[in-house]
Amino acid sequence: MSSPLTHFLDFTIANGLHLAGILILALLCLRLLRAAANKLVKPANSQAKTGQPAARQTGQHAGQQREAQTQAVADKVYSIGRKIIWIVAGLTALPEFGISPLPAVMIAGCSILAFSISARETLRDVYAGLQIVMEDQFVAGDTIQAGDTVGRVEQLTLRRTLVRDGRGALVSFSNGELRTVSNLSRDWSQAFVDIGVGAAMPLEKTLQALENAAAELRSDAAWSQALVDGPRVLGVQAYDHTGTTVRLQVRTVPTRQDEVCRELRRRVQMELQRQGIAVATGT
Repeated sequence: MSSPLTHFLDFTIANGLHLAGILILALLCLRLLRAAANKLVKPANSQAKTGQPAARQTGQHAGQQREAQTQAVADKVYSIGRKIIWIVAGLTALPEFGISPLPAVMIAGCSILAFSISARETLRDVYAGLQIVMEDQFVAGDTIQAGDTVGRVEQLTLRRTLVRDGRGALVSFSNGELRTVSNLSRDWSQAFVDIGVGAAMPLEKTLQALENAAAELRSDAAWSQALVDGPRVLGVQAYDHTGTTVRLQVRTVPTRQDEVCRELRRRVQMELQRQGIAVATGT
């Protein structure tokens, strides 16, 4: 009766060549897997290098975050793929020692089937996490809006996303639950400032006063680093018997629009007071 021991004693050069071929093929697959995993990494130096200095600095930081994030995913993909390659290589080599791989294959198949059924939600979350990373939807450090939650991404894994909202609460999302996400940190941010003045105030004088305030902010070195475009006076947004509403537009480096708008309103108020222009008082 044959046994693995007797088969091992009958080990021939052909068996050795088969094992060597399996080993070489496994090493080749590992090399190809590493090359494919490296293709997933988005280098930081591939990000845009134009624009204001502050915008470039923000872009470089975001690029470093993306590189680290995609590198982590690539390492995880390679780690999982490497284990699969060695398992397949081991099962393929078993017949050379007189051991049938069929029982092990059946056990592994049943285990994978049971896992896929019981962990369906986890697999969905991991797949969604891969899409987030590979499509570069957002990275840790970005400010996003997911549903009614707006906040900074504290951590992003393949399974979940942690967001710190405006109250300071740490909100956890399963990646599979994220259907629509707004990234508020990409490229630039935009805001509008509406200024209401009395209906009796001369429009041209009002527009000139607003342009003076906007130009003063643009020329201020302390604030120009935060500006991408503007502030610019767009014109009359609304008019009725209570007054005239004039709209200004400003684009800033990501997430700095609120503080820029506050400073713009302060300068507008000072300019209107300096020129004696009354603001709208309502009905």
